[in-house]
Formats: sequence, C-alpha cells, structure tokens
Amino acid sequence: MSRFLLDLVRGVGQLLYPNSCLICSAPEPDGDPLRHGLCGACRGAVAADPHEVCPRCAATVGPFTDTSSGCPGCSGQSFPFERAFRLGPYDGRLREGILHTKSAAGEPLAEMLGRVFAESRGPSVLSTGVEVVVPVPLHWRRRWSRDYNQAEAIARELAAGVGLPHEAALRRVKPVSQHAQPSASARRENIRGAFAARPRASLAGRAVLLVDDVMTTGATAAEAARVLRAAGVARVVVAVLARR
Repeated sequence: MSRFLLDLVRGVGQLLYPNSCLICSAPEPDGDPLRHGLCGACRGAVAADPHEVCPRCAATVGPFTDTSSGCPGCSGQSFPFERAFRLGPYDGRLREGILHTKSAAGEPLAEMLGRVFAESRGPSVLSTGVEVVVPVPLHWRRRWSRDYNQAEAIARELAAGVGLPHEAALRRVKPVSQHAQPSASARRENIRGAFAARPRASLAGRAVLLVDDVMTTGATAAEAARVLRAAGVARVVVAVLARR
C-alpha cells in the first residue's frame, strides 16, 4: 500500500476512534498529541539507549571497553559490513514494539519506529556516507502470511526521514529454519545462500544502509551484506531497531 493511502486510512481511523499509543495503547492525553504514533513514555523508551555500544556490531558493552577493533564478542570475526547502528537493546518497550510489528496489523508501528530511528540516529548514520537504504527481505511465504515485511516498512520510513532513496535490492531465495540455533556458527550456516541480489538493482560502487528489525549474532546482516558486496556495492552499514 502506498504511503498516501496508508496516511489516508490512518486519518479516517483517527476520526472514528480515539488516538492511542501504537505500543502500549495508552490514549492520547488532552493537549499532548502523540508523536510518531507513540506516547511520550514509549517514544522516550525506544529512542533513548542508556548503554555503551560497540560501533562494529551494535552489542552492549561495558563503560570502559576498548572498542577500537570491535568488542570482545566481535573482535575476532570478519564482517562484510563496516559498522552497525541500533535504537537500543532488545528489551522493555522496544522489544514490545518489535513484537507488535510481527503481525499483519504491525505495519503502522514498524513505520513509526523507522521514523523514530531517522530522527534520533539519522545524523550519525548519514555521517558514514551511506547513499541508499536497502531492507533485509522476507521469504515470500513469510511475507504472504504476514502481509508485509517489517524491515521494508522500517527502511522506507527511515529513508524518507534522512532524505535517502530506498531500494528493495535483495530477495530471499530460500526459507530458513525459525528455530533457535545453538551457536553463532549454526546461525551462519542456517542463513547461508538465503539471499540474492535483484538483477535490476543499480547499487554498484555505492554505500548501502542495510536495515533489519533485530540483530542477534549478526549472521543475517553479514550474509545480506556479503551478497550486496558480491553484487558490486562498495560499502555496507547496518541499522537495526534492536540488538539482542
């Protein structure tokens, strides 16, 4: 659905039903309109990250950790992306919001979280020189069952918020097991070969911002970035709503 039609549907809905927070469902306070569809408490919770973060993999680190070559969890790994940004850890209201996006009714919230990301992390992301925003795709079966791809909704609004083009340059060519993998190496093997670059994607030599909702070990982002680099992308930076 186009952004114009989505805004039109929401506008009609707001005439018929009271506004309420897309995460906690709290009603809009009198004289205090919701911002990006979120109440003040939820917006503050998802936009503020109280932790020190590894710039390479977006993991939470201690306040005195040397991250010049990555954190203890990623310093020995080789990633095809150069750094990662997040809104916060996979916890609290951000986790609650992300879980809400994993249903057919979650698209408006996914878009709002993309707007919050653009507003709160946009300047830092743009400082890396990224030129185009690309979402991590869903396999067509999962997209069909959910009716949309939450990473695409996040990426679309993030791109609009920072003034960059958005391109669905990847497709998922095989489904992967949704069961928890016992190790990082098992997750890498599980996701291997899951993505392919679209033939008409025009990203050669460009710097890409790769967007997903959650990063756990970085295996999905690394595989998607590897495919982008093989297709001629010069650099990949990752943006996720949350890091486990």
